[in-house]
Parts: sequence; structure tokens; C-alpha cells
Amino acid sequence: MHGDVKSPPFSKNARLETGILLRRLQLGENLYMPHSRPMPSVEKKCHQLRINDKDKTWRILYAVESDAIVILEVFQKKTDSTPDSVMTVSRKRIRMYRSF
Repeated sequence: MHGDVKSPPFSKNARLETGILLRRLQLGENLYMPHSRPMPSVEKKCHQLRINDKDKTWRILYAVESDAIVILEVFQKKTDSTPDSVMTVSRKRIRMYRSF
């Protein structure tokens, strides 16, 4: 929906864990802590995957839609709160997706 698709610099293990979690979501499984948590501050169907890498912590904001798991944003977690810019972009992207 926007720009080039680039894979984050995950380690091999983090990439594998991410793939497994996303596949579980595609199969209709609901994920909970410690892997995922709801993000109603972004949108009611929005959640956050929590990926712990070697020396970094990653977050993947996603929305569960009837036809897809929509990845809204991937970012490195550096503070306790999700940056406003990430939340703003995620809200915009889910609105764009739903307008198609």
C-alpha cells in the first residue's frame, strides 16, 4: 500500500519465530501474551506481535481482517510506549486497506 516492502534486519531465529506466529494468525488462531497483545489505542482489531531478537526488541502492528492479516507497521521497540508516529501511520494504513 505504501513504498517498497523491505524485510527488517531480524536474526534468523527472530525471522523464523515471526513467520510461525504470522502463519498461526493466518490459520485463524488467536494469539495472546507473551506473543501478542491488543492495541485498541490504534484500532479495535489491531494487535501487536512481540518479537525478541538477539539484542533488539521488535514490534509488528497488525489487524485481523476477514480476508487477511494486514501488517500495518514494523518497528524496533526502544521505549515503554508505542511512538505516536507509528500509531498514526498504522491508523492511516488500516483506513486505506479498508477503502479498497
